[in-house]
Amino acid sequence: MIPPMKPYRSLLTLLLVLSMIPAVAQNSRKIEEQKRVIASLEKKIADEEQQIARLKKGRAATEERVQRMARQLDSRTRLLDETRQQAMLLRREIAGKDSLAGRLSADCERRRREYAAMVREAYRNYRHQNYITFIFSSRSFSDMARKIAVLREVAAVRERKLQEIMSLSERVKIEKAELDARQQALGTVTKKLATQKAELERSTRDAKLEIRRMSQKEKSALQRKVAQEQQLSVAISELRKLTKGNKTGASFSSNTSGLRLPVASGRVKRYKGNMAEIVGPKGARVVSIYEGKVVEIKRNRITDKFDVFIAHGEYITSYANLGSVCIEKGQNVAKNQAIGTIGSAVDVLTMQTEYKLVFGIYPPNPSQKMLAENCFKK
Repeated sequence: MIPPMKPYRSLLTLLLVLSMIPAVAQNSRKIEEQKRVIASLEKKIADEEQQIARLKKGRAATEERVQRMARQLDSRTRLLDETRQQAMLLRREIAGKDSLAGRLSADCERRRREYAAMVREAYRNYRHQNYITFIFSSRSFSDMARKIAVLREVAAVRERKLQEIMSLSERVKIEKAELDARQQALGTVTKKLATQKAELERSTRDAKLEIRRMSQKEKSALQRKVAQEQQLSVAISELRKLTKGNKTGASFSSNTSGLRLPVASGRVKRYKGNMAEIVGPKGARVVSIYEGKVVEIKRNRITDKFDVFIAHGEYITSYANLGSVCIEKGQNVAKNQAIGTIGSAVDVLTMQTEYKLVFGIYPPNPSQKMLAENCFKK
């Protein structure tokens, strides 16, 4: 009477469609988070523009102006990176929604074909009075009751199939509308990328011109000022109090050496006593050089990057200028465990963007000095 249905195939298709929905929703949340980050960076760049415009001429003002220009360049670079990330997430979501809408459309079309076959079969049976033949071929009243129930169930199945088609058609319409909206958003973001790239190039030219105008004396003063900003001695003196009696990583000592650099595929740009500037590729992992306990995570109010402090016994290592962190304060970390990713920075004398970590190492006794260069493999 009715073409055989394939419930397992329908169920499998439904499960595949349902499994895609959480992934698409999660991607949508990431896009919203990305929008908030981008809005924050845009506000920061606008504020820096105003500060730069307000600064008067003079040596001190020139140094501050150049530093602010360097920070603005870094913010523009990050804004460009974050917008590219948003575009990538949008493309991923568009692909997901396109796939989801395609599956829903295919499932809806298949159900339409099944429904049409059921209607045709019902009409044939009605024209040839097969329903009457079917009922009157019953062997008993109970068999007749069973066959009548079967006919009613067939009618109910047709009704359910029609409801499923209507529901799926509505879902397809919604998904396609959202797909169109995301494609428009991607077009807007793509235009913003081109604008931001042009702004970054303009800002870089202006900053390099400002550097060329500075005297050698002013450049030296600027370097000293930047170096002073990177000193973490005040923070370290406070953190030493928290490391008293710490046992995690207590085997670390002033003789510890031969350790891996904390930046994957990194290289040391310069050593400055107990500190080292380590540059690496964009997005490189930053790892703890030794097992220890995370005693502090701070967000630098000037650079907007993260500073992480890890105690190894009563020794402290600092990891400044992280773009992101993946550990928490109070957490124990293993040797070579990831703690975050390298952050961007702008060299104030070349105005070139680089990705670097400022690493520091501090013994329990403030009068004792440790050289960062003695810790790592030669």
